[in-house]
Amino acid sequence: MKDKDDFLKQMENLEVPDINPTEHPKMVKMAIMNAERSAALGLWLIVVPCYFLFCVFMYYFFHLNLGWFAAMFKLMESLEKTPGIAFLGPIILVVLPVICIIINALAITHVKVEQVDPNGSRAKEFNFTIKLKLWNILLILLSLAILLVFIAYVMTENISIKN
Repeated sequence: MKDKDDFLKQMENLEVPDINPTEHPKMVKMAIMNAERSAALGLWLIVVPCYFLFCVFMYYFFHLNLGWFAAMFKLMESLEKTPGIAFLGPIILVVLPVICIIINALAITHVKVEQVDPNGSRAKEFNFTIKLKLWNILLILLSLAILLVFIAYVMTENISIKN
């Protein structure tokens, strides 16, 4: 019984910390998205465009005419010819890498705006920080490369059609 009484006395004599609720949001810097989850989701978003580019590369540069390369080309051709889902090809090859860039960029960037002088001056400080998360940065760069390849393809195709 004596231990319980000592414990209760110690708990009653504890000092409560003083917390300023206005300062708390300034100290916490949260990411909009979790870096690990966005990297995993980003990987799934660029699997199909990477596979398509791999098939194109192997078919045109190494002249490999394997069944699973041809299956990918036939799938993309069938998507173009079907009127109801003709939009699915560009979404898979362009929009998914853009979404991958967005979610991975949100996961590694932090933005904070605060007033420099608390006495009421109008000066504000803008902090933009980027966490160096290797997988997120690699996925952003890979998605950018995929987009650049498809943009270059569309530009060269349009130039060749006009000539």
